[in-house]
Amino acid sequence: MLLQHATWPEVETYLESNKGIIVPIGSTEQHGPSGLIGTDALTAEVIGQRLGEATGAFVAPTLNYGMAQHHMAFTGTITLQPSTMIAVTRDIVMSLVRHGFERIFFVNGHGGNVNSVKAAFSEVQSELGEAKGLRDGGSNHPPDDVRLELHNWWMGEKTTALRKSLYGDREGYHATPSEVAVTWFSFPEQKRDVALKPLEKVTRAYQGPEDFRKLFPDGRMGSDPSLATAEDGGRLVLLALEELAERYRQFLGED
Repeated sequence: MLLQHATWPEVETYLESNKGIIVPIGSTEQHGPSGLIGTDALTAEVIGQRLGEATGAFVAPTLNYGMAQHHMAFTGTITLQPSTMIAVTRDIVMSLVRHGFERIFFVNGHGGNVNSVKAAFSEVQSELGEAKGLRDGGSNHPPDDVRLELHNWWMGEKTTALRKSLYGDREGYHATPSEVAVTWFSFPEQKRDVALKPLEKVTRAYQGPEDFRKLFPDGRMGSDPSLATAEDGGRLVLLALEELAERYRQFLGED
């Protein structure tokens, strides 16, 4: 169920029996010559919406922008500053909490978001704890009824094993065949057939966007998205969905 397709009375009725909501979060950044700029947001949205269908949960609108400073030397990338990312995430969570949501489950498509989202979670818990302390006469512990989790869709144990079996070391770190495969499965009309240059090995850490492009001229980090197929993308979606649905149901039931 998409939150943006609901009416406010429908959300109120939902909250009478269900306190959970799924929030897809990604990024708008280059993904090499054959990967879509929206890959991180699109994969999180596809899997997040399927997760909502599988669990009967509301799914919030996707946060399409994230932490992409290191890709700014590639045309089309849009980034947020860390402070902006933290503030936006905090505002989304606090809005949902105000309405009565207590289990907020982020499905993430971009590893660069993790630190900022977790920082936002800390701000929320601190803020809620202070509010609780004012009500309870001094206790600043966060309220037990609000839980926040962030899950990278590709990091489940079974999903990771499948990625390794399909691509091995050629999965790489960015513009990976697994994420490209998911977009081709979900949006087959967007498939690109692009001749790729030999892999650029990851030899050292990059120091900024220009250095990133110097090290990885076409935007890939040790990855070979030519291995991607729509069929494999479908397998990855189903396996990620299975693992996330299991965790989401546990998350709802935790005291």
